[in-house]
Amino acid sequence: MRQVRIEVVTLFPGLVREALGHGVLGRAIERGLVVVACEDPRAHASGPHRSVDDRPYGGGPGMVGTPGPWSAAIDAASARLAAATGVSVGGAGGGLRRVYLSAQGVRFDQAMARRLAATAGLVLVAGRYEGLDERVLESRIDLELSLGDFVLSGGEFAALAVIDAVARLQPGALGDERSGEEESFSVDGLLDWPHYTRPVEWEGRSVPEVLQGGHHAQILRWRRKQALGRTWLRRPDLIAALDERGGLDTESRTLLNEYLAEREVEKNG
Repeated sequence: MRQVRIEVVTLFPGLVREALGHGVLGRAIERGLVVVACEDPRAHASGPHRSVDDRPYGGGPGMVGTPGPWSAAIDAASARLAAATGVSVGGAGGGLRRVYLSAQGVRFDQAMARRLAATAGLVLVAGRYEGLDERVLESRIDLELSLGDFVLSGGEFAALAVIDAVARLQPGALGDERSGEEESFSVDGLLDWPHYTRPVEWEGRSVPEVLQGGHHAQILRWRRKQALGRTWLRRPDLIAALDERGGLDTESRTLLNEYLAEREVEKNG
């Protein structure tokens, strides 16, 4: 059985643990597919107040995570992970990655989730305040990740998003393995198609006839068309990226043109 181990370096381990027992993530942990542990930098701080932050050099608002306790916490988490997996820390490919959740990081996406899911383990560092002393990032971090162009109060929620995305990609985590293949960003990087269930009629809206007919090839064609059209409307950058990769073939262009023509007819009544 494949297992991924994740260590979270956080000042709020209770917050992380509270979120782990629910849904797909909770089941993956219960089945032993994912193991999550936390390391608190305060456990490595000295002094009566166990301080883990200080004022920034050069002035300015906020506080900066101090090198001593944060680096020690990352080292402790890394050592525990290496001992459990037998894999060295900081390596590329299937090695153990030390990841800092940061607004300055590269954008986390499904492709990155798949790469991280294939590793033996991860150390996720959830910073707070104005961030960590840059020397910690230079010496202890292999990758900085961002969920998007916005700022959170801390990295815990970003870390949980990464954990969930990685956990659901582990074999056996989902009830139907096709769920991980037939969803947004999994088919050529496109958004997902619309989904329907019973009843057939609801508030004057009907399930598309093609989905009721049971003709597998027609259903696949309709889903591909909807995925292309929805992506073109909502994330044209993904269509452009698909075209650059050579994935927007003649059939895909035909389906997209059909979608746009049908949408125009609907709009004009």
